[in-house]
Amino acid sequence: MFAVIEIGGHQYRVQAGDQIQVEKLPLEAGAPVEIDRVLMVGEGAQVRIGQPFVPEARVRATVLGQVKGEKIIVFKYRPGAKRYRRKQGHRQIYTILRIEAIETGVPASA
Repeated sequence: MFAVIEIGGHQYRVQAGDQIQVEKLPLEAGAPVEIDRVLMVGEGAQVRIGQPFVPEARVRATVLGQVKGEKIIVFKYRPGAKRYRRKQGHRQIYTILRIEAIETGVPASA
């Protein structure tokens, strides 16, 4: 069974046992996560598409930890100005999630 979920403005296709890298979540390693923003869920020819979310569907995951992404260099340069150069680096922080289960037919938790 697979599901398409939305976290942090991004969509991910997941299955049980997958590890995904999402935008930073304010959670500690080992914390459980319940994702109820399920856009699509299915298995084989049986696919349910939400409008916008599938009712009574959720994905359970566990936080494995926080990691930093690749370094991105931001360089500003003005050719007309004398000696104007600015170099700055950035590393985005991501959260690693392990998908434990995809559940359907479960009422949404309050």
